[in-house]
Amino acid sequence: MRGCNRISPAPPSIPTKARVLRASQRIEGRIERIDAELDLGLEPGSVERVGGGSINRTLRCASRAGPVLLKLNAPDRREMLQTEALGLAALAAAQALDVPRVVAAGATDEDAYLVLEWIDFGAATPDAEMRLGRGLAKLHRCTSERFGWQRDNTIGSTPQANAWVGDWCSFWRERRLVPQLELAARNGLPRECLGLAARLVEGLETLLGDHAPVPSLLHGDLWGGNWGVALDGRPYVFDPAVYYGDRETDLAMTRLFGGFSPAFYRAYEDAWALPPGAAHRGELYALYHLLNHFNLFGVSYLASVARALAALVGRL
Repeated sequence: MRGCNRISPAPPSIPTKARVLRASQRIEGRIERIDAELDLGLEPGSVERVGGGSINRTLRCASRAGPVLLKLNAPDRREMLQTEALGLAALAAAQALDVPRVVAAGATDEDAYLVLEWIDFGAATPDAEMRLGRGLAKLHRCTSERFGWQRDNTIGSTPQANAWVGDWCSFWRERRLVPQLELAARNGLPRECLGLAARLVEGLETLLGDHAPVPSLLHGDLWGGNWGVALDGRPYVFDPAVYYGDRETDLAMTRLFGGFSPAFYRAYEDAWALPPGAAHRGELYALYHLLNHFNLFGVSYLASVARALAALVGRL
């Protein structure tokens, strides 16, 4: 505040050369132990830190076959990285969108790891966005008889339950909204929001009406930071939270934080138009991700959650 006499905090310490060297030696030793299991010819001295994620430590590393992307986390996060690898494999098998090739996934005593093909990305273009829209519609044409997936996985680092359910409204209530709301209650979601949430859960059929979507294969976490355009112009998607669900949930996520142009939406609609009411349902589906961000990152998302709950309950 202006006019307050406050002692300025001490400036952050600058790492000494010795500390930087020790940190570098530690990461090199960990990569050597990973390569002892994989025999990929990883070159620890080539490691470069890669930005863009808050969940894993992400590195670029040279290997015998060329550069790879190496994701590291604590050993107890092995399951999280393995289900990410399975999700990428499921998306690749659909032959609708390009994804980085999975090289290996596993764990040492110090790290859970996921090794992926390295992709050099460039600028997005209208053509790439159109290809992304058409590819997403093609992905959604891959369907199942029920909603869910073969394994539970994570959305960010939050557990995501995927046990099979035959009815979409029940799936969205039991596997998506209720677990996030229970976690949000433990994380301090205010009483008034919890009251609105209880009314929403009880009246969910009113919002979904007679909407009966086919269970489509979903990326599951398709925001602007989880796709890119390779230098040859092909769009790639990555960091999925795969399951079979209402295709509108993927579209709702794309709209939540931006990063997709009108060309993307036109291409998707040309390939497979959305049914009436998709915009209203999208607000319900976006709530799941807002709650997850509240649970992951705290009160900065509280106002968005509160507004979404009030708007949705107002339509009951």
